Amino acid sequence: MVDLTTTLAGMRLRNPVMTASGCAANGKELHRFFDVSALGAFVTKTVMPTPRSGRGTPRMAETPSGMLNSIGLQGPGIDAFADEDLPWLAGVGASVLVSVAGGSAVEFAQVATRLTRSPAFGSVVGLEVNISCPNVANRGLVFAIDPLASAKVVSLVREATPAGIPVLAKLSPDVTDLVAVASACLTAGADGLTMINTTLGMAIDVERMRPHLAGITGGLSGPAIRPVAVRAIWQVRGAMIAGRIPTAPIIGVGGVASGRDALELIAAGASAVQVGTATFHDPLAPARVLEELEALLDELGYATVAAAVGAAHPDGSGR
Repeated sequence: MVDLTTTLAGMRLRNPVMTASGCAANGKELHRFFDVSALGAFVTKTVMPTPRSGRGTPRMAETPSGMLNSIGLQGPGIDAFADEDLPWLAGVGASVLVSVAGGSAVEFAQVATRLTRSPAFGSVVGLEVNISCPNVANRGLVFAIDPLASAKVVSLVREATPAGIPVLAKLSPDVTDLVAVASACLTAGADGLTMINTTLGMAIDVERMRPHLAGITGGLSGPAIRPVAVRAIWQVRGAMIAGRIPTAPIIGVGGVASGRDALELIAAGASAVQVGTATFHDPLAPARVLEELEALLDELGYATVAAAVGAAHPDGSGR
């Protein structure tokens, strides 16, 4: 038996496997296939201040070992989420990690504030701050490419979130110095990090000689980006081990489709993992990854999942 309980910045979870934001709506669809409360946490689709219809179609395209999406953060807005979706998740016993975003740093904080007023806020085990969306106050640039912009968002969300509820910054791999962005977020009050978000990509239909996506570019996800996620987690965890940035838990995400994939991210330094794109062709993927991860940890002689976190680092916390 492997002890799968996981603690992330005071957030105690039954196991380290979660869904990834945007890949399972807000729970009802996936719950038809397995009990979402069995996961360490259910991560919601990113919640914005107001309803959004998203970008034009087509907005998804298959790629080798992955997919591109240009959904555009479609959703009903924070009021509908807080009054309808979150109570449903609480009703089935799910631990909920709420992904939040806004067009400005102030809007991020407004979403967090409104969330705390939900009657089901007790089911929330943390906020995942999606700083990989465009900053409308700064020419549409993505918050996560700028350490200062990232820090401002995190600081305001931290102020708006009750003490004891972890705030995690979700980082983009499309930056020159990921460690600098991670450091800025942690210094500004983030309790942990989620990495990585999708990486920007594009595909062209050579028969039509036009981009596949109406939005031209989109976020690349799936197995193709797993090596990028492993590299990013390794770099940031290494900086923590070396004392160059504050130490905090990392949630790994990017191309996880098996227990072995999950363990690779954990060995690089992640304390928990998210399963995203794999659920589109296998709705049972999160539950299956959890089973495979437990079996693999047992096979390798680990008594706890915590013992495997960062085990691949020469000076890490392995056995």
